[in-house]
Amino acid sequence: GGSTLQGRRASRRYFRFNTSFLPCLGYGNLSPSTVAGRIFCILFALFGIPLNLVLLNEIGQLMLLGVQRCAHHLEEMFHWQKKASLLIKTCALVTGLLLFLLLPPFLFSDKEGWSYEEGFYYSFITLSTIGFGDYVIGMNPDRTYPDWYKNVISLWILFGMAWLALVIKFCINFLE
Repeated sequence: GGSTLQGRRASRRYFRFNTSFLPCLGYGNLSPSTVAGRIFCILFALFGIPLNLVLLNEIGQLMLLGVQRCAHHLEEMFHWQKKASLLIKTCALVTGLLLFLLLPPFLFSDKEGWSYEEGFYYSFITLSTIGFGDYVIGMNPDRTYPDWYKNVISLWILFGMAWLALVIKFCINFLE
């Protein structure tokens, strides 16, 4: 009944708090208002941020492993050496660009009423953990949001940050 619904709502708020707080996004629209709450956030961050970085690293490594496995299968099937690796890395980059930066702005345009450019800006600022807070999803009181919306966006943030971290790592390796 009512307590189950309240519990689900509380767990959704907690999940969204974690996915916005732990990656260091800090939009500023959700914050503790008591001294005890602020102390809890400090202690939570001391353990939560390193654990979140480990989680993002693991997700990124799983993504990388998938790319490497695909490259290996192509090498075996077509007897390509360097071409398969380059092809798969390019496909992974393009797929990530589509999933994490180029397609989400269409969803934000529909659900938030933002322009494509505003949605793209939000996507990059969020996934890069800059998080200015000038655009925040699901906060317009004039709009009705589906139940799944904020949870899907939370997952998008988690996987998108891992993907962007991989891209940055590739760029650093290339520059070195």
